[in-house]
Amino acid sequence: MHGAGNDFMVVDDRALTFPLDDAAFVESIAARRTGVGCDGILLIQPSEIADFRMRFINPDGGEVDMCGNGARCIARRAFDLGLAPYEMTIETGAGLVQAAVQGKMIRLELTDPTDLRLGLEAGLEWAVDFVNTGVPHAVAWVVDLQALELPKVGRILREHVLFAPAGTNADFAKVEADGTLSVRTYERGVEAETLACGTGAAAVAVIAAEKGWVNLPVTVHCAGGFDLVIDSVQGRTSLTGGAVTVFEGTVEYGNRV
Repeated sequence: MHGAGNDFMVVDDRALTFPLDDAAFVESIAARRTGVGCDGILLIQPSEIADFRMRFINPDGGEVDMCGNGARCIARRAFDLGLAPYEMTIETGAGLVQAAVQGKMIRLELTDPTDLRLGLEAGLEWAVDFVNTGVPHAVAWVVDLQALELPKVGRILREHVLFAPAGTNADFAKVEADGTLSVRTYERGVEAETLACGTGAAAVAVIAAEKGWVNLPVTVHCAGGFDLVIDSVQGRTSLTGGAVTVFEGTVEYGNRV
């Protein structure tokens, strides 16, 4: 599936058979040239406190608490499988989140942003801010997004001492003349640029609104050419966009399918 160009393998793991402890297997199927290829692997698992539990595994085999576009995709898949109603609750490592199927769109209410830090002295040429929208995001405000050598500058910000030891996702953003936002994201765990990042789009919008640069709801233009809409209703940040099934198949692992 993909959500705004952010692509995932979505696995029905209600039987809890996915080999989470086998990082080499995860890396092999996540590899784009020699495996299926994806920005991350989403597992649908049982939950005692929500309609289902989402586990998110990065291509390097590491697990993270939350992924906005991933949660929208898994919500779409769970609804299509009849596992959840059109308004659903998802258990994530970052806490419970709410999602709703709205035709072709999926709206996701994120956990409350935390650890907002503005005007960080990062020793870089750009102004840098930080917020956690389920996972950590450092946001650098730039003039020309397309001129960035993102693999290089993204790695610098992702590994900056300010965010040690865990590191951060690195977003490079711009406020457009029409009041919308544009963003490119270097994702921790993927260790590369992704075509979209839901929690990154939310981080950019939350910070820009806090600075008084934009009003919510605001459209965020992602690197892959798709848009996400970030809003805040009664203090809860929401993320809305498409979630599309690209193909279905099976992957074998020993005697498991």
